[in-house]
Amino acid sequence: MRRIWTVELRPQAGGPALVCPSCTAQTFPLQASSTRSAALSHLACHARVDALPPHLRSCQCRLRGCVWHPRHRGCAGRVLLALTRDRSGRTWRLADACAACAAATSHTAVVPDTLLSPHRPAASAPVRPRVHGDEPHRVREMLTHLASALGCVTSPAARLLALQCALRADTHGCARLPAGLLRGMRLNRHTEAWQELVQDGWLDLPDPRAAPLQVRLLDDAALNQGPGRSARRRAAHWALQPTSLIVPEVPPRCGKR
Repeated sequence: MRRIWTVELRPQAGGPALVCPSCTAQTFPLQASSTRSAALSHLACHARVDALPPHLRSCQCRLRGCVWHPRHRGCAGRVLLALTRDRSGRTWRLADACAACAAATSHTAVVPDTLLSPHRPAASAPVRPRVHGDEPHRVREMLTHLASALGCVTSPAARLLALQCALRADTHGCARLPAGLLRGMRLNRHTEAWQELVQDGWLDLPDPRAAPLQVRLLDDAALNQGPGRSARRRAAHWALQPTSLIVPEVPPRCGKR
């Protein structure tokens, strides 16, 4: 079964529009401040509606001759949902791909199954306040978005800064990171990490020597979050706790003593 969904964000005179070849009504008007978020939500809706058991899913990249990535050794690993965007950020694709093909495709992030749960509220439903303790889910969602929004060679330090900025930003996309917070993250002197985010076009850094450091996010989709700033700040704090980093135990290899 074909499991490839693609949407395109097109600028129009009356405002941006989302174009989906898989829908009967192919064009949907959007608000300029929520274009990328609407694209991701639309793709997720298709994946929920066309859900398949794991044993029936196959690598769609292989069926197309593996034209989405440079040549590698071949398909391998589990079949995952891979989210890919083009360089301009206007075209987004969600498709089944094996772990090897997903890793070889640039501007691609793996979408966790938890983000496609059928019990998640629809985009048009009223947003319910999230209860305390939902921080891991919020951090996981933002990391999934950043995996496709940032460059494939973005360093872990820059990704951590992007996560903190996205979760701490206000409604205007402005975030303030106190010097003490950066020292606690051991990133107060890592100006090269900030330059990575600037070069990716993800944020604007007026003065890298200011204290507190103030940045302005250029990623509209990262700003379209709910419900409130206090909940996002709790998630940002949780992401810095050592207990939040749980490394799964690796089973011993067969035959190795």
